[in-house]
Amino acid sequence: MTTLRLSPEPRPLGKSGISVFPIAWGMWRLAGEDIAEARARVEAALDAGITLLDTADIYGCDTPAGFGSAETLFGQILADAPELRHRMIIATKGGIRPGIPYNSGADYLAEAIDASLTRMGIDRVDLYQIHRRDFLTHPQEVAASLTRMVEAGKVRAIGVSNYAIHELDALQTFLDLPIVTTQPEFSALRTTPLHDGTLDQAMARDLAVLAWSPLGGGRLAKALHPAAVMLADQGARYGVDITAAALSWIMAHPVRPIPIVGSQSPDRIARSIDAFKVEWTRAQWYAVLEASLGERLP
Repeated sequence: MTTLRLSPEPRPLGKSGISVFPIAWGMWRLAGEDIAEARARVEAALDAGITLLDTADIYGCDTPAGFGSAETLFGQILADAPELRHRMIIATKGGIRPGIPYNSGADYLAEAIDASLTRMGIDRVDLYQIHRRDFLTHPQEVAASLTRMVEAGKVRAIGVSNYAIHELDALQTFLDLPIVTTQPEFSALRTTPLHDGTLDQAMARDLAVLAWSPLGGGRLAKALHPAAVMLADQGARYGVDITAAALSWIMAHPVRPIPIVGSQSPDRIARSIDAFKVEWTRAQWYAVLEASLGERLP
């Protein structure tokens, strides 16, 4: 019987030459004024072996501190502990602005990357991603903006987030640089990337898949959905919680998605690597998919 096993070996970010741990940590909930507490979260991720830390300029817009505040707090952590920088690969995103809501115009992106670097107190970001497609900007203009960022030494590699496969293709057409990552929402409750070509395109183009909301916005942790019940049972077989099982389920796909863990609890961040303990048979993996879809596969 075939068993799907996970490996903690580093994964390449597409054709960037950058390798990262197979689980990432996201900062969309990074907020507050206590730098020591925020630093503890970052250190928990790094101590667990996690190297890719993902943020965005819009993170924090729903807090009193507002737009850019997650990057600012992260920058304060780096200023407080600059020795941490060499242990991490930093990814950020731009292109969403409340009230617009999307802008990938050349002037805006030029301002956005500079603002992100300033807030984080760094000279270069390892991965810069267009957060969502701006329908009013030609992909050729977006491509030119991304190219200038790389040529100026402000960005090492480029990616996209929430892009449909044809949107990614259109952008790549105007780029001499490779798009190295795509970031879809993907979990046992959000299986669209399995069916809309996102994961197939990633395998064909050698893109790394950064999966956001891998716990279904926290809904999987409640173990109420039939798919969640199966995940909890699978985790119990290996002595781990449903979170680890949910991460392992998406990581078992042959594109080897990198789930972005969003927990702000140092203990839960540390336990995310329990995902590597969980194994799957094909029948078990497909049973979760059928429970998620609510129907038998043909």
